[in-house]
Amino acid sequence: MIEYNCRVCGFNIFPDEFWEDESPTYLICPCCGCESGNDDYKIDSIKQYRDIWISKGAKWFNPKEIPEDWHLEEQLEKIPTKFR
Repeated sequence: MIEYNCRVCGFNIFPDEFWEDESPTYLICPCCGCESGNDDYKIDSIKQYRDIWISKGAKWFNPKEIPEDWHLEEQLEKIPTKFR
């Protein structure tokens, strides 16, 4: 299975992928800065990373990539269910 959505914040990086067949690609999410395979390997670390990111204002790691119609709440709903 290919995962296009960040496990931490739900941002979609299609056509690139964060995980493929349970193997990380070590891409860094332009939204939250999570690196697949390091920061999102276990459920506890995913939730902790997300909580810290949100508590610091959910600032974009790469602000140049913020979509014009971006809404944090809508994006968080796109987090894969098993990682919420």
